[in-house]
Amino acid sequence: MTRPWILAEANYGHVKANPYEVAVLPLGATEPHNLHLPYGTDSFEAFEIGSRACEAAHRRGARVVLLPTIPYGTETNLGQFPLAMNLNPSTLLAVVRDLVKSVEQAGIRKLLLLNSHGGNDFKPLLRELMPETGVQLFLCDWFRGISADVQRAEFADPGDHAGAVETALGLACFGHLVVRDPQTGELAADEGATSPSRFEAVNRGWVSISRPWHLLTTNSGAGNPHEATAEKGHRLLQVVVERLANFLIELDRSPIDESFPLTPRKPSV
Repeated sequence: MTRPWILAEANYGHVKANPYEVAVLPLGATEPHNLHLPYGTDSFEAFEIGSRACEAAHRRGARVVLLPTIPYGTETNLGQFPLAMNLNPSTLLAVVRDLVKSVEQAGIRKLLLLNSHGGNDFKPLLRELMPETGVQLFLCDWFRGISADVQRAEFADPGDHAGAVETALGLACFGHLVVRDPQTGELAADEGATSPSRFEAVNRGWVSISRPWHLLTTNSGAGNPHEATAEKGHRLLQVVVERLANFLIELDRSPIDESFPLTPRKPSV
């Protein structure tokens, strides 16, 4: 049975008869994730979160569609690791810009970018496209604000890359691809230790850099994955999916008027 909220499975007959109001574009990456998670981790996460949120919203009446996941992201800081498949920021932004045009041509005026890769930065694109497209753009980096409180509650150290959060989601969503030691059953991963900067201002977050991942990490992992469990992953996933689904429903029902996406101001007395 096809899932009409997933464009790759939908057919033209359904799309023609049931126009969508909201589109969701998942954005992933292809890169190493320590020794135990697959290269497609970010893309798998984006699809799992996006498809479940769209399904939940669809079942409550929202006219929402999940577009195919972009499996490549910006990998310039992981370039020393084999097959970290890079799209430079300008290239990636050009790809997304073209897809926004396709969405607009289809008559869809609300689009959520569901980003699953920390190396992608789409805020500049939102600012650049604002005056030139009729599509209202929204951005969710699911590993940041929408899940921050759950990460703090579930994990002593959520991790930055292939740490406890990503490993827990992997165990929950694609556990057959998470590698374990055949003898002990433990994750086949190192501890995800990272090397500090020689500059205190960088270590304290006062100054930011693009970190050279081959110097920062041992096997590309940043954050200890060993506290991860599938149960923690399911709890995190449930909260993120519910929050996103609620947003998609609100987005579907909200008319685009002169004050969208803000609340109309009350007339002054």
